[in-house]
Amino acid sequence: MKFAKYLWEMLSRPATRTPLGLLLLIGFVVGIGAWLGFNGVLAKTNTTEFCIGCHEMQWPYEEYKQTIHYANRSGVRASCADCHVPQGDSVSGWFAKMQAKTLAAKDLYHHLLGTYDTKEKFEKGRWDMANAVWERMRARGSRECLNCHDFQAMDPEEQDRLAQKKHAQAVKKGNTCIDCHAGIAHKEPKEPKDEDGAKGDDKDQEDKGQEDEEDKG
Repeated sequence: MKFAKYLWEMLSRPATRTPLGLLLLIGFVVGIGAWLGFNGVLAKTNTTEFCIGCHEMQWPYEEYKQTIHYANRSGVRASCADCHVPQGDSVSGWFAKMQAKTLAAKDLYHHLLGTYDTKEKFEKGRWDMANAVWERMRARGSRECLNCHDFQAMDPEEQDRLAQKKHAQAVKKGNTCIDCHAGIAHKEPKEPKDEDGAKGDDKDQEDKGQEDEEDKG
């Protein structure tokens, strides 16, 4: 207790012997070191090696390796972070990146719980996981995709007719990449059926049809 009291008195006592400039310099150096360390940790967690460190990530990783984002004629490879983490090259981008990192903490939580530690569990939860990612990408305007892709930089003459038509419609409607390209790097999950054996969209259409019939009656 005496030592704790002495330490508190020393720390709370105004500095009379240490120059203020030295204190500021020490604080500056410590601050820079903390900032560099923080960014170093962020950079490490952005690597594909870190992402696939959890064994449940091996299944989507093998799917990704079969896509054009992994191997292509130009030799440009999109890493996990390129598609799942916004780039912090602006103030808004940095905050979006921090938000993505915070939300990703739940992946560690589910890893420790063993929520998806078997292929069967992973496939059962795939629809919900995929939709959560798609919704976040929609909310961010597919900004991860736009780090590499840009409507204005596309040459329609190099695209087939369907792609030309779809991209023109997307620009007109204000759609973004994820609205059409869900499942581009991983197997697109099928919507699970409810207890009646119908998909969610099918059931919504049936309910709407019944309401229309009732209105006519």
